[in-house]
Amino acid sequence: MKGNRAKKNLIVHIVLLLGVGITVFPFLWMVLTSFKLPGESMAIPPTFFPEHFTAEAYSKIFETLPFAKIYMNTIYTTIITVVGQVAICTLAAYAFARINFPGKNFIFIIILSILMVPGQIFLIPQYLLIQKLGLINTLTALFLPGLFSAFGTFLMRQFFMSLPKELEEAALLDGCNRFQIFNKIMLPLVKPGIVALSIFVARFAWNDFMWPLIINSDPDKLKLAPALSLLRGQYANNFPGQMAGAVISVIPMVILFFIFQRQFIEGVAHTGVKG
Repeated sequence: MKGNRAKKNLIVHIVLLLGVGITVFPFLWMVLTSFKLPGESMAIPPTFFPEHFTAEAYSKIFETLPFAKIYMNTIYTTIITVVGQVAICTLAAYAFARINFPGKNFIFIIILSILMVPGQIFLIPQYLLIQKLGLINTLTALFLPGLFSAFGTFLMRQFFMSLPKELEEAALLDGCNRFQIFNKIMLPLVKPGIVALSIFVARFAWNDFMWPLIINSDPDKLKLAPALSLLRGQYANNFPGQMAGAVISVIPMVILFFIFQRQFIEGVAHTGVKG
């Protein structure tokens, strides 16, 4: 019995190690390629480790693009998007989960129907709205459409519905109003959900590619994802430069996940819980 269990554990660990290797390999390839010369990055057969480590790609990327400005644009728009979406979606989710008002279920179904439609369908209406507001080639245009999401409302609604109603009833008997209940009782209890939503929104806002590429053409108003696409040449690709930019851009997301990984996993695990 012990021998069979040891064999099963060995197989499980081998499979897990293979999964880790498959997951980590592209990341290692990206990092190592960023330290290669352009000719070496296109060598056939390809080499995994660079013959001579060089940070030339990291210095050239700041010469080719206003990379520091683009980086700050991405940080600024990501923070605004996270704060705005968490605030709006949390308020909307609390209303749908805890407050009875006419047409609540019908409105919520309409919001959920947004999840069933490809996001590309909304690009043209969003562009026309931003154009009429005179916000093309502005940072506001980058985060304004992302201040609300049906997914965020649904996610937070599930957390609020998992809380016992007796908490609200006791607070109402003590004289608390809805805003006091929401702020002092409900929000502290759904912190895992807020952290999970924040990480989801931050990852989407940080990596958003299509919308910034459509709405802004000024290099000083771009974000990291579309800016990195400008490193492609007409006849050849600067792979070390692209990989260097990708390494720099992915670092904040990796740090964010490692800091809040426990809350993130806990939040995702409790997404479907309903009280």
